[in-house]
Amino acid sequence: MENKIALSPELVHEFVGNAHGGLERVLELLDQEPALINAAWDWGGGDWETALGAASHMGRKDIAHELLIRGARLDIFAAAMLGKLAIVQSIIQTFPEARAWRGPHGISLLSHAQAGGDEAIHVVEWLQGQSQL
Repeated sequence: MENKIALSPELVHEFVGNAHGGLERVLELLDQEPALINAAWDWGGGDWETALGAASHMGRKDIAHELLIRGARLDIFAAAMLGKLAIVQSIIQTFPEARAWRGPHGISLLSHAQAGGDEAIHVVEWLQGQSQL
């Protein structure tokens, strides 16, 4: 395995921070440094967040889509926000404990789905039904 130079912490922090709502800057930073795509920032205490994680809990489908087409790794939180019910169901059926997993900043899976608005309402409804089991 080759030794690679670590990404600048300042650049990672700016990238993840902008992914909460700054699509244009996110794309500029990716053009500047494509390796940022899956970089994660530790906000403290092990609260790791990627740009996709930031976009997901903020309901920023536009940013999430751009990140995914550029190679971001899809997770259950982004799938929930994007309304991808089959993916969410598959993960929870395989790992039932995923229902209680927390994303960045301790934000619940249900909250990620709610951030997806109308496009994710079926995920919200399914998750709410699961919590009653």
